[in-house]
Amino acid sequence: MHLGRLWIEQHIPHKGAMCLLDEVISWDAARICCRSDSHRAPDHPLRQHGRLGAACGIEYAAQAMAVHGALVAASSPLTSAMAAGARAAARSPRGYLASVREVRIEVERLDDLPGSLLARAERIAGGEHTVLYHFTVLSAERPLLSGRASIVMAAQP
Repeated sequence: MHLGRLWIEQHIPHKGAMCLLDEVISWDAARICCRSDSHRAPDHPLRQHGRLGAACGIEYAAQAMAVHGALVAASSPLTSAMAAGARAAARSPRGYLASVREVRIEVERLDDLPGSLLARAERIAGGEHTVLYHFTVLSAERPLLSGRASIVMAAQP
């Protein structure tokens, strides 16, 4: 099953131009890799002064983490056993980027890169309320930025 932009928009809070990812390349219970070409769009919502700074790559990685959370939740035995109409209620709680640490930025900007961006994230720790990921954003196998991100899950009503 191809997991493209439409699937991504249906499973993360970001919609329209703010949904930065084009497709899921691969994923498993611990990792995800997503592809995007939106960094070259002249109307990119994160551009400032005609440029897309490299720190905006953190948002690409954060969206990959959100997609990962949705995929893991959808593949859980409880969710898999539910009818398709009831799956929305079983999605993972909304996560919020709480902190980024050890960020290494290797380039000044993203909008001048000719190739696709790959946003990779690996879950390295976590529980019910928080998740810690290591992330890397690359283009043409060249690391552009990397770091760790803490995600805090919203309380369920």
